[in-house]
Amino acid sequence: MSNRRKSRSARRNGRPFLLSEEVEGRLVAASRTGVAVELAAEMAGVSRSSFLGWMRRGRVEVEARESGETPDPAEDEYAALYVKVRTARAMAAARAIANIRRVADGGIVTKVTTRKFRDVETGEIVEETVEDRTAPDWRADAWYLERQHREHYGKEAVVAVEITGLGGPTGPEESDVDMGAIAERLDQSLFAVEYPPELEDGGVVDAEVVD
Repeated sequence: MSNRRKSRSARRNGRPFLLSEEVEGRLVAASRTGVAVELAAEMAGVSRSSFLGWMRRGRVEVEARESGETPDPAEDEYAALYVKVRTARAMAAARAIANIRRVADGGIVTKVTTRKFRDVETGEIVEETVEDRTAPDWRADAWYLERQHREHYGKEAVVAVEITGLGGPTGPEESDVDMGAIAERLDQSLFAVEYPPELEDGGVVDAEVVD
């Protein structure tokens, strides 16, 4: 049996009173940026409970339709909102993951330096451009794994490490090691690198003319 609930909201021109086209557009636009539900609702001028209620009704209707039930016209607006917001938030997540991958892989241009000088052999003015790029950063990968594969790489996960050496017997010598603590120590010792705020800005140009 369907869990659908009939619309109890006052309507204006066939739409729920609060869920106007303008409010829907604001909710979708806010969700596309990836902000929290509370902020999306605030940006749209509605309460968090209203937003969540609409999404809940939309999800129920969409799932009912996907299971083969007859569409309920009274729930059309909620179903449409649910699909649009879900897609917008998925796009925001995909964009964020792509940025994380860029940082992990390195090669982001942080500075472009253009230098002009006179060639000593030809006497002509030569222009040389040098780009500074970021190095690969393992911490971005660690962040991704910790959140997407929490059961294996989350801070709560532990691994058994043999103190006696590879291939040795296991037993009392075996101990649990906090992966989060290991990552933190590595971060402080080997990879204590802070990128400048202009990380994503490749538009910095310095010019120098040498005769």
